[in-house]
Amino acid sequence: MCDSELLGKCISDGKLQLDLTSPFYAGKELTEKEFEETLGQYDNLNIVGERAVAIGKKCGLVDKIITVKGVPHAQVCNLNPVP
Repeated sequence: MCDSELLGKCISDGKLQLDLTSPFYAGKELTEKEFEETLGQYDNLNIVGERAVAIGKKCGLVDKIITVKGVPHAQVCNLNPVP
């Protein structure tokens, strides 16, 4: 899941790379509320972008992030996904 303006971009900084050009990140654009409601349903998440990561933090799923050229990225393993 990522901020919509980042879709289609490849962001690199040394050995770190966020490749947002693949169909993996493509999909339906969600409102903030829809995004919040969806987060808990997945057991693994890649969250990219300031808004997306902030929502992940707000929902209590994100506690550590890395940044690649100033773009926040979080990987989440949710051990208690909600169906």
